Amino acid sequence: MEKKKVLFIFQEITPYLPESEKSKIGRFLPQGIQERGKEIRTFMPRYGCVNERRNQLHEVIRLSGMNLVINDTDHPIIIKVASIQAARMQVYFIDNEDYFHRKAVMTDKNGEPFEDNDERALFFAKGVIETVIKLRWSPDLIHCQGWFGAFIPLLVKKMYADDPLFANAKVVYTIHDDEFTKKFDQNMIEKIVNEEISTDDLKALETLDYTAINKLAIQYADGIIKGCPNINSDLNKVIEDSGLPVLEYQNEETYADAYDEFYDKILDNE
Repeated sequence: MEKKKVLFIFQEITPYLPESEKSKIGRFLPQGIQERGKEIRTFMPRYGCVNERRNQLHEVIRLSGMNLVINDTDHPIIIKVASIQAARMQVYFIDNEDYFHRKAVMTDKNGEPFEDNDERALFFAKGVIETVIKLRWSPDLIHCQGWFGAFIPLLVKKMYADDPLFANAKVVYTIHDDEFTKKFDQNMIEKIVNEEISTDDLKALETLDYTAINKLAIQYADGIIKGCPNINSDLNKVIEDSGLPVLEYQNEETYADAYDEFYDKILDNE
């Protein structure tokens, strides 16, 4: 039997970013799923605080050189890769000078979310999908971690629905404790709309806030994982009303097996 293919799209992976519950899952979950017999690919943004020399990142020339249009502006995409030898896995990085060369992840020196975080997340999501197309690698399941990957379910189910590499892909979305109060740019919806995505597809984004972007991801996902013990009540209600398969929060001892079983459950629902 051919191995099932899982595409991981993470906000954080250690050792590239400091250890946190999210970054440790980003590091050890793909390894655990690979050890359980699935084929994997793993992506994260190449934030400016990622030390390229220490972590031995190098550009993949054959994958770089594309331009992505975000907010009516062309932005070149650079693909870099690094290896985690102990896990026998590679991590692909989506890089761009405009969005990812600042020496921070999501917030400025005052702790305020960057004004263009919506564009950064959209660029990252499109960049991952376009890179996977260049790799000619067809995932059976796509697992997105955290709000920064929240555009992935929408793009897979709407913009790339006719691409044979993604036509049958299932999407799992993990909600984490990465809540913020600042609203996104008021023109956010206009930046997303294109020939395949209409304003009607984006009604979940009406409030332009953290809850809204997670609602959008839930709307187009095939399964939800609770990545923290306490998710805000609004999102819990959205999850309940969605009728989707849900995996409750798992600790370090249980998550690899639980996630693997959850993936199989989602894939068996085809």
